[in-house]
Amino acid sequence: MSNRRPMSKTAARRISMTITYIILALCAIICIFPFFWMLTTAFKSTAEAYLFPPTFIPKKWLFSNFTNGLQAADFATFTKNTVFLVIVNTVTTVISSAFVAYGFARFPANGSKFWYTCLMATMMLPGQVTLIPQYLLYYKMGMVDTYWPLIIPSLFGGGAYNIFLYRQFFLSLPKELNEAATIDGASSFQTFIYIMMPAVKPVSMCVGVMSLVYNWNDFFQPLIYLNSTRKFTVAIGLQFLNSSMGTTKIGQMMAVAVVMTIPVLLIFFVCQKYFVQGIKMQGIKG
Repeated sequence: MSNRRPMSKTAARRISMTITYIILALCAIICIFPFFWMLTTAFKSTAEAYLFPPTFIPKKWLFSNFTNGLQAADFATFTKNTVFLVIVNTVTTVISSAFVAYGFARFPANGSKFWYTCLMATMMLPGQVTLIPQYLLYYKMGMVDTYWPLIIPSLFGGGAYNIFLYRQFFLSLPKELNEAATIDGASSFQTFIYIMMPAVKPVSMCVGVMSLVYNWNDFFQPLIYLNSTRKFTVAIGLQFLNSSMGTTKIGQMMAVAVVMTIPVLLIFFVCQKYFVQGIKMQGIKG
């Protein structure tokens, strides 16, 4: 007969938590490693960056990669263009997607469920499917090599997912809010602006952060529609820097990438509470 005592619930819980933290730590290392590699490579020479086996810590710290990389192309103009697009697209995406979602959530009409289903179905269409028709449309309208092809989508919600997210939040709010506002003499638009939008602040922050990060990092759309160098964004500017050097100076490219990544990281860390809250509540059923 065995004399071994059964493991207590406390010990089992500690073992379970230890295993969980180990797995989470490994996942965190996997996610952080690319950023660590980018940061250390930003201080390496080109020869050291291509060494095998690689060096994780630079043998010689080249701070000149930052100045040389930023001076190799007109990143001041690229950054100004990107900031303009980010501000315009983020603001218009938040407003337009909330406006459309509010209509679906609070003003049901004949066929509204059908059109909402069609809207959600667009999420299953890859961007490559609509790329050529959209390009031809913008080309016929004379909008190629302008910012309009990059701005117009945000005027119509910036994507079905944003509208879905807002609609779920609006459905979770009691209809008595609308009824009370109507009794007080508020119009539907006033109710939307002064009551509904403040009530869905978490999702507005979530959509805003997602739109900001997407537009800051967007490479494909500006590559397709922009031809003039003076209109390039930061993402295109990095590739332009690579092609203008003749030989790839990976240290300078990584240095510029580090500088351009810092604003997005700062904004994400400041707004992560709202971002996580918005993602967590997206499944609320109306």
